Amino acid sequence: MPFDPTIVDCWIFDLDNTLYPPSTRLFDQIDQRMGQFIQELLGCDAHEARRVQKLYFHDHGTTLSGLMHFHATEPHEFLGYVHDIDMSPLHAAPRLASRLARLPGRKILFTNGDDAYAARVLAALDLSESFEAVWDIHAMAYRPKPEPSAYTEMIAALAINPDTSVFVEDMARNLAPAK
Repeated sequence: MPFDPTIVDCWIFDLDNTLYPPSTRLFDQIDQRMGQFIQELLGCDAHEARRVQKLYFHDHGTTLSGLMHFHATEPHEFLGYVHDIDMSPLHAAPRLASRLARLPGRKILFTNGDDAYAARVLAALDLSESFEAVWDIHAMAYRPKPEPSAYTEMIAALAINPDTSVFVEDMARNLAPAK
């Protein structure tokens, strides 16, 4: 069945590398901070921290999920540390704001980050008023995309009809469960 944009009543957007271009390298800063956090937590070198970080990301959906599972890491502490980054690579995005405003229906932000970080990014992009809700890692009960429950619980909590929704995401692995 061909896509019919006239039936869309909800637009769900990922945050990192979706609402802003990867060329800002914002996530590179987060990646570096994750490595530093793991080095401090485990008392290991940068190489081992990187190995652990990527292993947990691939096996658990996020590095945080792996750290919580294996090391009882407190999520607010981790998220506060890794999201303490320089937002200056981001700039107001008036064209994007205008285009989002023209989309019919609701706009939801769906991120494996937390709401405090999302608010900082949206403010830097001047998009704070563009979304009605943010579904973040806390709302997901730390079961991140691509975990199916992250999607089903958001759909239920925000009364989203999947048949009339569009999900915009930069990672293919996060699109499969949405389908």
